[in-house]
Amino acid sequence: MSFEFLHRKELLREKAFWGGSWKNGNSDLKIQVINPATLEVLGHVPSLGQKETLEAIETSVLAFQDWSSRTAKERSILIRNWADLMKRNREDLAILMTLEQGKPLAESRGEIDYAFSFLEWFSEESKRIYGDIIPSHRKDTKIEVLKQPIGVCGILTPWNFPSSMITRKTGAALAAGCTVISKPSELTPFSALALAVLAQEAGIPEGVFQVLTGYPEEIANTLIDHPEVRKISFTGSTQVGKRIMERSSKTLKRLSLELGGNAPFLIFDDANLESAVRGAVLSKFRNSGQTCVCANRFLVQSKIYDSFLDLFLETASKLKLGNGLEKDTTLGPLISEVAVQKVETHINDALQNGGNLLLGGRRLESGKLFFPATILSNVSENSLSMKEEVFGPVAPVYRFESFEEGIRVANSTPVGLAAYAYTEDYKKIEALSKHIESGMLGINEGLISSEQVPFGGLKESGFGREGSKYGIQEYLHVKYICIGGF
Repeated sequence: MSFEFLHRKELLREKAFWGGSWKNGNSDLKIQVINPATLEVLGHVPSLGQKETLEAIETSVLAFQDWSSRTAKERSILIRNWADLMKRNREDLAILMTLEQGKPLAESRGEIDYAFSFLEWFSEESKRIYGDIIPSHRKDTKIEVLKQPIGVCGILTPWNFPSSMITRKTGAALAAGCTVISKPSELTPFSALALAVLAQEAGIPEGVFQVLTGYPEEIANTLIDHPEVRKISFTGSTQVGKRIMERSSKTLKRLSLELGGNAPFLIFDDANLESAVRGAVLSKFRNSGQTCVCANRFLVQSKIYDSFLDLFLETASKLKLGNGLEKDTTLGPLISEVAVQKVETHINDALQNGGNLLLGGRRLESGKLFFPATILSNVSENSLSMKEEVFGPVAPVYRFESFEEGIRVANSTPVGLAAYAYTEDYKKIEALSKHIESGMLGINEGLISSEQVPFGGLKESGFGREGSKYGIQEYLHVKYICIGGF
């Protein structure tokens, strides 16, 4: 059995967590959780719906009254306890993640580190929610500004980072004094449920953090429609984000939407070639390209184009494809058959539009989800891989001539989450900082995420920021108070 590797078997839960206990709900419906590397059934979780979601909301509303009235220091200690438990159980959490998500174990360990860093960060930020005293326009009044927690929050998270997407949202919400109902992806629920086990052990009170398993529509719509749920935080596609925004308008909910990306990776003639290739491989092939901020389009200036391709090809060809639990694996499987088919569609489209296949290009075995690192050269600007996020290990490389052309192509999509650029020219760095249309920009760096920086996008990549000192503000109201009679 796959879970024989776990030191603490109790971290694996096949029940959801709401109302202070572990339950299956009233339905006999179950969802299979599949290991994408072996296609074996790892286990089952309950498929919950409206009834259980309403029960969880009621519990969260009651818990909010207590949690929001606690001192910032009290909340800080409990959130930090949760982070410390994640550290102590790092290996088990990483194994669970690799089994249900597929990423190499080294990457899963890295994600657990990333995940508990948000709990650490926001445990400290909880004590730094400062208000203001504003000089009054009248001698007989005093003006104060308070920051208060929004209330019950629904968080909807994806399968590609099943732990860190939860802690990045939940850490901020709990630190602000909010309560959380978490709906993880039905593809990767075990990581979320393990977090709930540790939250209980940390002393997080009943109803402050709950996890509902099931298919998205019924749970999410119930959270969105309910007037007592004051905020929705969603990470996922732009298409779904737009539907959430439209539906949330009925109750004017606060929203944080971290939506689709199509990150350009610009490499100028004056770039350090070795550094650019290292950054390119790290950014593109981490999590087999199933990362919202990974490089999606490689835009390389003419003079360095061939040299970059040669070194990029040499480096990417050394990546080892396999089961994430196997030693030295650097590329795991894709998450599903749908994901593989999308990758194949993008590759075929690029080739039909005049592109050349230099590496990879087809799955290793029919019916399996392993897809190798793939590099395409001479890709047309009209190709799907230049216009849409592929979410797989495919690197389309486009040749551009001038600095202005590079900027134009980089900004030519309706989304703007992350972007990358390599140049040694400080004037170009200044120009890129001003003119690239993305919420995040890595210059001479391919890995830009950490707990202390604001994560989020522009244009149709959504709005709101997660992580950093800005992230906690997304869960706070600003209240102005005028006190007269002095």
